Amino acid sequence: MHGCDDHRPRAEVLRDRYRSRLPERLQEPAGPVEGTVDLPLHIVWSGRTSYSPDRPKSRMTLYRTVLAEGLREDLAAFLHHRLPAEQWPVLRRLVSPCIREVWEDAFPELPRTAPAGTTAA
Repeated sequence: MHGCDDHRPRAEVLRDRYRSRLPERLQEPAGPVEGTVDLPLHIVWSGRTSYSPDRPKSRMTLYRTVLAEGLREDLAAFLHHRLPAEQWPVLRRLVSPCIREVWEDAFPELPRTAPAGTTAA
């Protein structure tokens, strides 16, 4: 199993970093669910910086980027609590094992699998 434990010291540093950025409650982030989101340079320093949270592929890229690079205030500003909860079964496969473990440890209510009868896109 490849998880966060592969490289102990680095994994611990990463886990602590991601843990320190978590919102206190899963319901806390209240970012936009439509329109255009422009990420600041400290989150995305090259390539695409503008995303549409109402478009599934764009939203997944936005969320994956913010989860990996965003600070605590960025998670609150750019994520919307409803979307990570609904999209977690897909999103959890797109983020690093460290991010996935930290979020799932902190928020056991996040679904690990999509509800029956729904599509992941």
